[in-house]
Amino acid sequence: MHDHDSYDALPDVRDGLTRRERIVLWCLNTLQQERGDRQVPTGMLYGSVVEHVEMSIEEMQRILMRCVGHTLLP
Repeated sequence: MHDHDSYDALPDVRDGLTRRERIVLWCLNTLQQERGDRQVPTGMLYGSVVEHVEMSIEEMQRILMRCVGHTLLP
């Protein structure tokens, strides 16, 4: 484990989001804007997320469920 990875699970004091949650939400927002506010397929989102951080699709889906409240289209 890299040193910076140990901080991935710590919530930020500003809003309570972890680094990993922030990356997922940032990627989702970016892709939604690129697609004209249309829904983002899960596979497309996952491809964008793993460009920034290593994570399983299951972890990304758990983050989505917790932060957004539903999963995206397959």
